[in-house]
Amino acid sequence: QVQLVESGGGLVQPGGSPRLSCAASGFTFSRYTMSWYRQAPELERELVAAIGTDGRIRKYGDSVKGRFTISRDNVKNTVDLQMNNLKPEDTAVYYCKAKQPYTGTEYWGRGTLVTVSS
Repeated sequence: QVQLVESGGGLVQPGGSPRLSCAASGFTFSRYTMSWYRQAPELERELVAAIGTDGRIRKYGDSVKGRFTISRDNVKNTVDLQMNNLKPEDTAVYYCKAKQPYTGTEYWGRGTLVTVSS
């Protein structure tokens, strides 16, 4: 059974630096690109960050470049998102996604809510 379980969300003060983690199971993690997406109320889901299968290629959404860092551990089957200098506009549900680059198979987590507020 495929599972992607996000953790690390919650209420954060502006300027805070939480770390999200996504634990994967039920598929060959090292063969999937991993991404973090987010969706704020009344807005479309957007890409936050993505990382290639071996961790060498990373890309970020324009709004988080220089503040967020994505990383993965192909032994622990986890992908993390280190978020720094959070702003109120970073408030959203953050989702973890796995995608097999050759077949296109995708899996999504249920999301974790991050609320940035003082």
